[in-house]
Amino acid sequence: RFTREMMFPIIHFPNEVIIKVHAASLNPIDLSMRSGYGATALNMKRDPLKLKTGETEFPLTLGRDVSGVVMECGLGVSYFKPGDEVWAAIPPWKQGTLSEFVVASGNEVSFKPKCLSHTEAAALPYVGLTAWSALNQVGGLNQSNCSGKRILILGASGGVGTFAVQLMKAWDAHVTAVCSHDASTLVKKLGADDVIDYKSGNLEEQLKTLPLFDFILDNVGGSTEKWALDLLKKWSGATYVTLVTPFLINMDRLGVADGMLQTGVTVGSKTLKHLLKGVHYRWAFFMPSGPSLDEIAELVDSGKIQPVIDEVFSFSEVPEAFLKLEGGHARGKTVINVVSRQ
Repeated sequence: RFTREMMFPIIHFPNEVIIKVHAASLNPIDLSMRSGYGATALNMKRDPLKLKTGETEFPLTLGRDVSGVVMECGLGVSYFKPGDEVWAAIPPWKQGTLSEFVVASGNEVSFKPKCLSHTEAAALPYVGLTAWSALNQVGGLNQSNCSGKRILILGASGGVGTFAVQLMKAWDAHVTAVCSHDASTLVKKLGADDVIDYKSGNLEEQLKTLPLFDFILDNVGGSTEKWALDLLKKWSGATYVTLVTPFLINMDRLGVADGMLQTGVTVGSKTLKHLLKGVHYRWAFFMPSGPSLDEIAELVDSGKIQPVIDEVFSFSEVPEAFLKLEGGHARGKTVINVVSRQ
């Protein structure tokens, strides 16, 4: 709902900054959170000691990406000053960026790439950090060890997929991308070496005809997990990383303790099962990180990564933007201009 009655956010901790939002963007997690996804875990993170018994988290502002200008800094912030152009991805347990102002921790914020407008910059932080977490932090890939590695990206035309394709090409890997036929031109333009249309016949059979892979990034989940690990090179340190995990769903369904236990048992048993077959199985999550955004900004400014924007909406059109996102099959990102002139 579009409202003019929101409280002006205030700095509670010395390491926080208030950012005037110029542009934000939508991610699938916004749709999920709107339906209550992750409420158990996120409320625990917001208020671990249950101090605010009377208050709820509502009205909850969605939106994870921001590109804008620093308005005010807490006393502990030395790296930024009012007037700096910055970008950030705000974690899901905080109030979001579909707002005129947002509060972020200084360690979540980074200077915006100089070569991008706010509208373009807002398309990257959340998907960029999600892909960065999966490929670099969890997958162990970096600029010096990717050359010549065979990488498979399942779901390559969405926000995370388009970023991952570009990052892997920037690091000199061989990329095989899976998407639908109408997105193949886009994914090829981003540098993918092989593009496979998952609708043109049996995907598993098509992929089995190719040489084995060193690394698989799965943005799709579901039944792919049953057969995708067979496409990895055995006993060579090859890794499968999935971004589709039951962690928050388990906690919503079973409560915090049982949910964490169930999740631990699931990931533990799958990791062991696949380790015995000679491949690594991992889960990855979005992690807010200013330092990682600094590295992403360098890649953007050197022309190796560009934002992929599907459509731009004005601030008052956020409900229409959500409807568009619900339709699925986006080619890149849905961006919201909060300040009308960019």
